[in-house]
Amino acid sequence: MTEQTLAIIKPDAVKKDAIGDIISRYEKAGLKPVAVRMMRMSKSVAEGFYAVHRQRPFFDSLTTFMASGPVVVLVLEGKDAVKRNRELMGATDPAKAAPGTIRAAHGTNIEFNAVHGSDSAESARVEINYFFSSMELGV
Repeated sequence: MTEQTLAIIKPDAVKKDAIGDIISRYEKAGLKPVAVRMMRMSKSVAEGFYAVHRQRPFFDSLTTFMASGPVVVLVLEGKDAVKRNRELMGATDPAKAAPGTIRAAHGTNIEFNAVHGSDSAESARVEINYFFSSMELGV
């Protein structure tokens, strides 16, 4: 089934000039970028996006990191997009990510792990709507 998912190329990967490689990996995996925005999240925007993690001990460092530099926010579309993107990203901890995954190639550690991807079709809908209007999505 064709679906959409949200992906974010995080500040660490942007700083490493990995944007082109990461987008190329999405495309080669059959995930087509249908909306793309480079932006700099404010701390409050990052806190809103990661609100589900507000009670977790890493919340402040995560949101500070996400506001530390530019990010690229993408809507990817394709067959089983959520699952395929999760496989393409690799494990959250780059040290445990399979060779050939984005996090193995571009992540530094569990906190600076290069990319974010929606974990379900439902969270993808919420996350996509957080960053993109229906007009931007052609809906």
